[in-house]
Amino acid sequence: MRKVGEGLSCSSKSEVTGNLVHVTKIEDVIDLFDKAKGKICLVHDAGITTLGPILSDLAGTICTTGGAGSHLAIISREFGIPCIMGIKISTNEIPLLIDKKVKITHDGEDKGFLYIED
Repeated sequence: MRKVGEGLSCSSKSEVTGNLVHVTKIEDVIDLFDKAKGKICLVHDAGITTLGPILSDLAGTICTTGGAGSHLAIISREFGIPCIMGIKISTNEIPLLIDKKVKITHDGEDKGFLYIED
C-alpha cells in the first residue's frame, strides 16, 4: 500500500477499503444510485448535500476542503462512516485513483490517511 493523502479524521475510527469514486456533479450521484455500496467517495465541496441519497451505502467519504464542523463531516458521523476532511492529495493523482481500491485509516487521534492498494 502507498499513502496518497492525509487530512482530518472526522468520523468513525473504522478502517475501510473500497473502490474510489469521484463526485463532481449531481449526475455522478445519480449514476451511483445502484452502485454506491462499499465505495469510498471523493468530493471537493465540504458542504455537499447531493450525497444524501447514497450516503448510507458508502464505505467512507473524503473531501479536499472543510473540517470537523462541515456538513459532510457531521452527516458522515451520523451515518457512522469514516470521513477525512481537508485531505491533502495531489490533483495529478486523483484521476489515477478513480475506480482503484483504496483504504481509509487513522492514527487513533485526529489524522486520517488514504492509501492505494497496489
